[in-house]
Amino acid sequence: MTYPLNLSFKIIAVAPQVIVNDNQNNPICYVKQKLFKFKEDIQVFSDPNKTRQIANIKANKVIDWSARYFFTDHEGNDLGSVGRQGMRSIWRARYDVFKAGNELADFKIQEENPWTRVLDGFLGNIPIVGFLTGYFCHPTYIATRADGTPVMRVRKQPAFFEGKFTIEKLADLSPQEEVNLIYSFLMLLLLERARG
Repeated sequence: MTYPLNLSFKIIAVAPQVIVNDNQNNPICYVKQKLFKFKEDIQVFSDPNKTRQIANIKANKVIDWSARYFFTDHEGNDLGSVGRQGMRSIWRARYDVFKAGNELADFKIQEENPWTRVLDGFLGNIPIVGFLTGYFCHPTYIATRADGTPVMRVRKQPAFFEGKFTIEKLADLSPQEEVNLIYSFLMLLLLERARG
């Protein structure tokens, strides 16, 4: 996997779809969110053709501010989880990332500048102007270790007809930590897109 990773959200699709490719345009994963589910149950595939399912992301609660989303591989083995920090996420998105079987967060993810998301959400609902916000407003989320060391960042990229994001790797990570953070960013972006 070569960084930065590129994420593309299909905006016109009925159900949210995300394609993740590495810097060489090799597919990393493909996600299609199911509609009308009381509890999130997201399937992650190896490519857009759904050749092979590689993971599942499932919520532990029905629609909730502080739900936790658990990652399992295709055999049902726990990989880790991500949870929104409930009320603390109202102004600035904040999430905790956990490895499998751990109740203490390994990483924290937070929005770097909440005003950018507010501006993007507000202007995005204005006809004609909303069409241009995807090109000028770029929310950024950063993942840090418990000691505050930055390890990964996801940033919205200029785009008109689809949501584009990049994931940058900022520090050394184990393969399992990388997987957990990528799935955490996917879940975060799916949830935060609904907020603006």
